[in-house]
Amino acid sequence: MIVPRDNLRAVRRGGVRAPKGAWKRGLVWIAGTAIAAALAWVVWVDTQIQHFARRDEARPADAIAVFGAAEYDGRPSPVLRARLDHALELYQRGIAPLMITLGGGDPADRHSEGGVGHDYLLAHGVPEAAIIAETESDNTEESAERLAVIARANGLQNIVVVSDGTHLFRIHAICEADGLQVYTSPRPVGRSIPREQRMRRLTHEIASYIAWRLRLH
Repeated sequence: MIVPRDNLRAVRRGGVRAPKGAWKRGLVWIAGTAIAAALAWVVWVDTQIQHFARRDEARPADAIAVFGAAEYDGRPSPVLRARLDHALELYQRGIAPLMITLGGGDPADRHSEGGVGHDYLLAHGVPEAAIIAETESDNTEESAERLAVIARANGLQNIVVVSDGTHLFRIHAICEADGLQVYTSPRPVGRSIPREQRMRRLTHEIASYIAWRLRLH
């Protein structure tokens, strides 16, 4: 092979250097591929969230678990009440003989989401023996982990989980990772939610799911 005179020094040092333009084009290609892959992942997550939000898998199971939402000084917020009412309706249909309410609260508060849920169900005719209240978890991942502990301790094989529709894909994924077999059942949406609020919820769920998958929290 005949090497041009200008490249003799490069050959002696280990090879012919690539032109600077080639490096730049390579970096641009890598960056573009990474961005395209990230966008494709976001689109896939969005599709899964929408799919689970529209699908009700409620069927006979060992228990119904209600994921927590805000409570106001011992009273369920409208969102938590809607979740509890939906779970109560499933219980009254005979879907499962046991109900599990999940969620802690502010350490300075006298109440917890799981405790408020327990009291609400008790006041609506569910026997004390048919309710388990989990009152320590601070987020969805912790609630799912504690639900898995409760399931193992009580020999529960499958559970219907209740929450807002956009929340259920993440719940399903985390529960499966914790070894639970769950069926998702979204609580009904009473009135039309403003577009801006829907987008905030969706963005939050996409970001939270990706953060969980990447082990960022």
